[in-house]
Amino acid sequence: MIHDPELLDHLSTLPVKSFDGKVHRATGVSADPTAASSNGGRWSPPDVSVLYTSLEPDGALAEVAYYLALLTPLPRKPLRLHEIETATNCTLRFLRSDFPALGLEEELYGLRDYAVTQRIGAAINFLGYDGLITPSARWNCENLTIFVDNHPLDNKLNVIKSKDVDWQDWAKANSIL
Repeated sequence: MIHDPELLDHLSTLPVKSFDGKVHRATGVSADPTAASSNGGRWSPPDVSVLYTSLEPDGALAEVAYYLALLTPLPRKPLRLHEIETATNCTLRFLRSDFPALGLEEELYGLRDYAVTQRIGAAINFLGYDGLITPSARWNCENLTIFVDNHPLDNKLNVIKSKDVDWQDWAKANSIL
């Protein structure tokens, strides 16, 4: 993939931080919560492996429940909510106020058109960053996207605890269903 040189330059000037803390991830009950996805998503084109997590438990549930609510018939199986201890070395943080400089329109952020965000994610991965903290499109919190190919193998990625959640009950209680 050819990356936009102006985007690469802009990303290269942003402050970089490390992250060390707990994140949350909702998965199917038999899924490995530390397994990366390379299917494509908001911040990753299909060839970039990422681990999508949230800094809040409800943020993790909201992301998955939103997509499950689009299915017909609605899945009945519960979700498993995991608390994961992790660390990143080279992480960018985007606030909503950063969106215009990145070419993102805030009012379109929650839509499923990922062309702009995937282009940004591909550039972040290309530059070697191992994390990106962004506002959640589904909950009032931040998410941490871990770029797995850049995440050092010796950095923490430990599941601390897990619990099953009836996602439909949760979604109804939070006006997603």
